[in-house]
Amino acid sequence: MYFVIGLTIVLFLTWRALEYKTYPKDEVVLDLVQAVDDLKEDAPVTEMIKTPPPPPPPAAPEVIEVVEDTEEIEETIIESTETSQDAVVDEVIEVDDVEVGEEEEEITVPFAIIENVPVFPGCESAKNNEERKLCFQEKIQEHIIKEFTYPPAALELGIQGRVFIQFVIDSKGNIGSIRMRGPDKNLEKEAHRIVASLPRMTPGSQRGKAVSVPYSIPINFIIQ
Repeated sequence: MYFVIGLTIVLFLTWRALEYKTYPKDEVVLDLVQAVDDLKEDAPVTEMIKTPPPPPPPAAPEVIEVVEDTEEIEETIIESTETSQDAVVDEVIEVDDVEVGEEEEEITVPFAIIENVPVFPGCESAKNNEERKLCFQEKIQEHIIKEFTYPPAALELGIQGRVFIQFVIDSKGNIGSIRMRGPDKNLEKEAHRIVASLPRMTPGSQRGKAVSVPYSIPINFIIQ
């Protein structure tokens, strides 16, 4: 029994000796600063610079001669540019003398129901409105195929899609009010360029009066 107890105590002490850890101690260095109360500074020697006083002003002459002004000076009269109220003449204008200009209102008629559609250059020989419509659509397709160029940036990125474009043929036959909607800005820009290059046409008419005609068409951009 005593042997077992002694062996247990030896094992316990050996285990504690193996587990014992030591840590390095940080050395703390305290610097003592001694403050000296009697601080004597040698003041620099300064020298006062004496500047001479300014010279006195010149004395006035004892006798002052008075010279009479004999020359006559012509005064320049500056006339006022402002209009006096007394000089204003009230001119009465009769109502009959006033010309009232009539401002013509731009009339817009859809392409499908207009009496006479705009005539595309080359479609003058069409006999009726239906033939002019068919010729107009064919000429538009031919123009798009002729002017079509795939945008290099969209081609490099593989962008394709359909651009819906709407424009107006005004009462003078010019192309304007171009609006686009598509999947990419490069495709929209190319569609705008194609439509803007359309030639001037004979404007459409409704009841014998030239009117504006809107027209819509999709342009497909497909990479093959």
